[in-house]
Amino acid sequence: MGDAESPQSELEQLRRAMETRPVIDQAHGVLMARYRCPPPTAWSVLVAVSQHTNTKLHKVAAALVESTQGKPLPESLSRALRAALDQPVQGG
Repeated sequence: MGDAESPQSELEQLRRAMETRPVIDQAHGVLMARYRCPPPTAWSVLVAVSQHTNTKLHKVAAALVESTQGKPLPESLSRALRAALDQPVQGG
């Protein structure tokens, strides 16, 4: 039982996922359109930026979406984005 999460905790995680999913999907689309990359690459870029900046995925996504409205992308995210886009495509 030690590894099992409580139903309340699991429910809270599902609620959070439902709240953050739309902005993540929007950011995914922004990357595909702006950088003309396929869906798996756009997803890998989002994850890489999140991991390399130690920023929650939904916060990276929100910043990318806001950048389409003229708000500048924070420099740390911008650097990580450039680095992730410069990486060769992994897997297949």
